[in-house]
Amino acid sequence: MRKLLVVGMLGSFSLLCAQDRFPYRPDPELIKEIVAPPSRYGKVLFDLFEYNPDERELSYDVEAWFGGDYNRLWFETEGEHSLREGGGTLERFDLYYSRLIAPFWDVRAGVGTHRIYGDSSSDRVYLAAGVQGLAPYWFETDLNLRVDADGKITADGEVELDLLFTQRLILQARAEFLASFSNIEDVGIYRGLNSVELGLRLRYEIRREFAPYAGVSWTQLFGESADAVRESGEKAGTFGIVIGIRMWL
Repeated sequence: MRKLLVVGMLGSFSLLCAQDRFPYRPDPELIKEIVAPPSRYGKVLFDLFEYNPDERELSYDVEAWFGGDYNRLWFETEGEHSLREGGGTLERFDLYYSRLIAPFWDVRAGVGTHRIYGDSSSDRVYLAAGVQGLAPYWFETDLNLRVDADGKITADGEVELDLLFTQRLILQARAEFLASFSNIEDVGIYRGLNSVELGLRLRYEIRREFAPYAGVSWTQLFGESADAVRESGEKAGTFGIVIGIRMWL
C-alpha cells in the first residue's frame, strides 16, 4: 500500500513536470531510494559486558549481524576471563547463516568453537544449528544444538525478558542452560545437565545505544561437572553482584 501511494505521488509529480506546471524535477536517484530502500543493514550488540568484583571476573556476550529481512550472517561470542588466574573460558565463538521462517523467528546453521585457556588449554570445534526469536510474552529465545567431529552433541539455550519501569529504566531477567548427551572432558562438559545461570540486571538507558547496569548473577553446576569443580577445590555454585554496560552500534 505504501509503495502504491509513493508511486502514485511520483506519477503525479512527473505528469506536472511534463506539462511544465510544476517547477521541481524529481531526482532519479532519490526516487530509486524511496521506492526501493537499501535492503541490507547490520547491528553490533554488546548484550553483556560486565565485571564481578567477588570473583574478579569479566564476562561478555556480543553478537553482530548483517543482511536483510530474510537472510542474515551472524557472529556471536560469549565467555568469561578471570583477572585473578589469568585464564578463562570462551563459551562460544560462532558464525551463522540465518533464514526468517516465521514472524520474529529465524532458523540458523553455522560453525563455532568452545575453548578453555590459561595454564592448560583445550578446545572443541563444532557444527551448530538452532532457532532464535521472540516467544509469546516477549521472551527473547535462543536454542542451539552443537555436534563436533566425534559426533558428540550438546544443547544450550538462553532466554531474556525486559521489564520496563519507565522508557529508560529496564530490568532484564536472563536464564541460560548447558546440557550434553556425552562426556567431553577436554572442555569440562559431561553427560546430562551441566549448568544453569540466572541473572537480574537493572539498566538505565542514558541513550538508547548506551546503558550502564548493575545486578546479580547466580550460576550452579550439576552432576559430574559439579564433582569435577569440587575436586579442583572450587565451588559448584556462585552468586555475585555484577556491574557493566550494554550498548549497540
